[in-house]
Amino acid sequence: MHHSSPPPTARGAVDVTDELIRVLIVEDHPMFRDGLAAILARAADVELVGMAADGREGIQLASELQPDIVLMDLNLPEVNGIDATREILRTSPHIGVVIVTMLGDNDSLFDAVRAGARGYLLKGATGEEILRSVRTAARGEAIFGAAVATRIIRYFGSGAPAATASQFADLTVREREVLDLIAAGRTNPEITRQLFLSPKTVRNHISNIFAKLQVADRAQAIVRGRQAGLGSSPPADRRPPADSGGSARQ
Repeated sequence: MHHSSPPPTARGAVDVTDELIRVLIVEDHPMFRDGLAAILARAADVELVGMAADGREGIQLASELQPDIVLMDLNLPEVNGIDATREILRTSPHIGVVIVTMLGDNDSLFDAVRAGARGYLLKGATGEEILRSVRTAARGEAIFGAAVATRIIRYFGSGAPAATASQFADLTVREREVLDLIAAGRTNPEITRQLFLSPKTVRNHISNIFAKLQVADRAQAIVRGRQAGLGSSPPADRRPPADSGGSARQ
């Protein structure tokens, strides 16, 4: 087991609060695992809560420790990173998984996105890029490294099919509302306020939209939504439906 207490420096030298972003590393190469730990240790707002050397251990520690973020390799012994991501999110959908891998091919990238990963970085990413991805994913947003984003743009710019009518038919009424706001350029917090939903519920709707439309990121969801005529309505001060209870927490 590699479930070890993080070094004192992981909390930084400043006074911290319970707002720390709790991170679990799942990586089988000791050198790279230690390198990630050192990067996290430099951030005063991040706490390293554990490390795992294979996918099975990663699933177990994610369940036990309930981190905010998991930094996940793909080529792992026992259980690969895609299956580990899927299993972690099946039981703990609030956890944000960010893939950090040598694999930059489209199959690996889109498999990771379909499994629910919020981010995908190549192992050449700088420490600053890794910390930015941790913070962004902790806010419930998706982030992809520059090299990966270029791959996505090239993939969708090379004739990837537009969303079909049946894919839009698969969307629920609420998912259509969320996609309409995404297509209009709204951020997650704005969608949360406008539809009177919890941040977690909005994130879940967005994950479902990405999966149903087979898109990899928010930018492509915007394109697909606008192709379908969504996102053109001006912002409205929407009220909660009468049967929703109006609760901001779900």
